[in-house]
Amino acid sequence: MEQPSGSPVRVCRFSPDSTCLVSGAADGTVVLWNAQSYKLYRCGSVKDGSLVACAFSPNGNLFVTGSSCGDLTVWNDKMRCLHSEKAHDLGITCCDFSSQPVSGGEQGLQFFRLASCGQDCQIKIWIISFTHFLGFELKYKSTLSGHCAPVLACAFSHNGQMLVSGKPLESISRSVDKSVIVYDTITENILHTLTQHTRYVTTCAFAPNILLLATGSMDKTVNIWQFDLETPCQARSPEDQLKQFTDDWSEDDVSNWLCAQGLTELVGIFKMNNIDGRELLNLTKESLADDLKIESLGLRSKVLRKIEELRTKVKTLSSEIPDEFICPITRELMKDPVIASDGYSYEKEAMENWISKKKRTSPMTNLVLPSVVLTPNRTLKMAIDRWLETHQI
Repeated sequence: MEQPSGSPVRVCRFSPDSTCLVSGAADGTVVLWNAQSYKLYRCGSVKDGSLVACAFSPNGNLFVTGSSCGDLTVWNDKMRCLHSEKAHDLGITCCDFSSQPVSGGEQGLQFFRLASCGQDCQIKIWIISFTHFLGFELKYKSTLSGHCAPVLACAFSHNGQMLVSGKPLESISRSVDKSVIVYDTITENILHTLTQHTRYVTTCAFAPNILLLATGSMDKTVNIWQFDLETPCQARSPEDQLKQFTDDWSEDDVSNWLCAQGLTELVGIFKMNNIDGRELLNLTKESLADDLKIESLGLRSKVLRKIEELRTKVKTLSSEIPDEFICPITRELMKDPVIASDGYSYEKEAMENWISKKKRTSPMTNLVLPSVVLTPNRTLKMAIDRWLETHQI
C-alpha cells in the first residue's frame, strides 16, 4: 500500500469497525484504504501543510485530520470534505474523539466530543454532530487551561470521563519540567498533574476496558498509571468552592459577619434561629420574612444584597486560589496541610483516610510510599492563613 503521491506517511488510523484505514502524508494528501482488500478507496488533500493527526468518530461515519498549518478538516466515510477550520495557529499535534456520545442531543442526532491540541500551547474541545438527514455541524466549545508550552498528545479515557494531555513545560530560563495533565471532561477541571517523566511527554493512551493510562516520553520510558475509582478526584465547581468558605462558619462567625455589614440588630434573631454558614447561604426573601420574622422590607432587601455580594466575592476568590493551596485529593483549600513521603502536600484528614484504606501508593504519582508518616507543613499553613487574611475570608 503505497501513498499515491509518493510522499512520506505521517499518520494512519483504522476505523472503529476495522474495515477502513486512513493515511496522511507530508504533502497534505489523505487516503482512505479498504483494510480488507488493501486497495485504495478514495484520495483527497488539504490546502496547506503536512497531515500530522487523524481520528475517527466512534460510529465511523466521519474522521478528522489535523495539519501542521493548524487546519482541522472533517471528512465523511466517502472522503467528502465536510468542513475545514483553522483550529491552532502554530499547527496541530494531535486529536482524539471521546468514545461516548454527548448527552442531551435530539433523538436520532448524535453529538461527539473532539479534542485537538497544538503548538500554540492550547487544547481545544469541539462538539461534532452528523446525520445523513440533517447534515454536519462542528462547534467550538472551550479551551482547557493549564498549558504554557506546546501540547504534544491527547487522549480520552474509554468511558469518556477523562481527557489526558502530555506537554513539555519550559520556563523562561529554558529549564524543563515535563508533565501530564488529566482533566474531568464534564467540568473541564484538572484532576491530576503527573510529573514522573524527566523529558518531553510525546504520547499518551488509555486502556480500552480498564482505567490504566500509559505515557511515553523522550526520557526513554513508558509509565503506567492506575486510577482508583474510589478516589474523590473530581474537582469542585465554583459553586461548591464557594460553600467551602462559608459551610464551616459557626453561628459566631455569622454574627461577626453581620456586624461587619452593619446589620448588628439582626445578630440576636440569627442566633435564636441557629443560622450558621450553611444556613446563611440558603436564606431567601421568603425565609427572612416567614421564618426569621424580619418585618422590614428594606432590611430584608439589605440582607439579601449582602449575601449575594458574599457569594460573588467568594466565587471570584475561589477561582483565584493558588494551586499549591489545593489538596490533590479533595480539590479543596487545605486547612491542615501535611507533607507525605512522596514530597506532596495534602489535607491531613484526606491523606489519613487514603492511608487507612490500606493504600500505600501516592495519590499523585501512583508509586509506593516509602513511609506513611505525615509531617505538618507549617510553612504552607501560614501561607494559606496569610492569603485568607489578605482576602478577608
